[in-house]
Amino acid sequence: MRRDEFLKSMVALAAAGSLPLSAQAATNLKMMIPANPGGGWDGTGRALGQAILEAKTADNVQYENKGGAAGVIGLAQFANSAKGDGDQLLMMGAVMIGGIITGKPPVSLTSCTPIARLTSEYNVFVVPAESPLKTMKDVVEQFKKDPGSVKWGGGSRGSTEHISAAMLARNIGVDPKKVNYVAFRGGGEAVAAILGGNVTVGGSGYSEFAEYIKSGKMRAIAVTSDKRLPNIAVPTMKEQGYSVVLGNWRGVYGGPGLSAAQRTALTDMVVKATKTKAWQDSLTKNAWTPALMTGKEFEEFVDYEFSSLRAIMYLSGML
Repeated sequence: MRRDEFLKSMVALAAAGSLPLSAQAATNLKMMIPANPGGGWDGTGRALGQAILEAKTADNVQYENKGGAAGVIGLAQFANSAKGDGDQLLMMGAVMIGGIITGKPPVSLTSCTPIARLTSEYNVFVVPAESPLKTMKDVVEQFKKDPGSVKWGGGSRGSTEHISAAMLARNIGVDPKKVNYVAFRGGGEAVAAILGGNVTVGGSGYSEFAEYIKSGKMRAIAVTSDKRLPNIAVPTMKEQGYSVVLGNWRGVYGGPGLSAAQRTALTDMVVKATKTKAWQDSLTKNAWTPALMTGKEFEEFVDYEFSSLRAIMYLSGML
């Protein structure tokens, strides 16, 4: 076989995915993180990137943060730039679904390609260490007297912490529309606002507040799980008498118009990454619950989440 024919055959095999990774061209994965640095999506996206590198299914991972509107701004940019590109991933999750429901943007997840759910996490509500409000009961008493005086800080409008606050309001007889919710574009902004006393109560995944809770700068007063989280001595909303149980989850999507082979390759990349030590260490460090789900099962799960969250938001007076 002549050299030029050999090279052509090698290119064809690589394009078809028939060559071992070491024989293919270097893979440069682009990761769109639709939030500012310092939050849950940012932490999850970078942890996944490190795990992908450890799994040696990509040679390089580039990250781009694009915050705002519950991830919808980043989603729109991703949908426009990643069409047919099998080397791009988008971080997403329950917060983005809430943002799509409330914001009704022109670009939705249906234009992109489902890849995998990664983790599940419940929200924790915190107050600054020096706050006179020591418990969720204290917060509720003030909330009942003067709803507007309680500033709830968290992710974008429609985030799980926003929905949880609205659920609590409805639960205790306060008009959910009176929830004074302050939305932030990323976890870093929310942490600064809580520590600075600019909000009354902050909400997010436990991993985002863990170091501040452990150092005594924040006081955790409730989690939105059905039962207490392991190794975390924080009472649930439910055990304190408030019927608020709501989970958060995060996953990844590929760009629009991917071929079956491209979708399979991205799915395999993510699944292999979740088996690495780097990923397992991230789960432990951040108190994330592993919740891997791929293929049609993941598609159906996302459809169910749209219906479920829409119903919860409607009943909570958010729609």
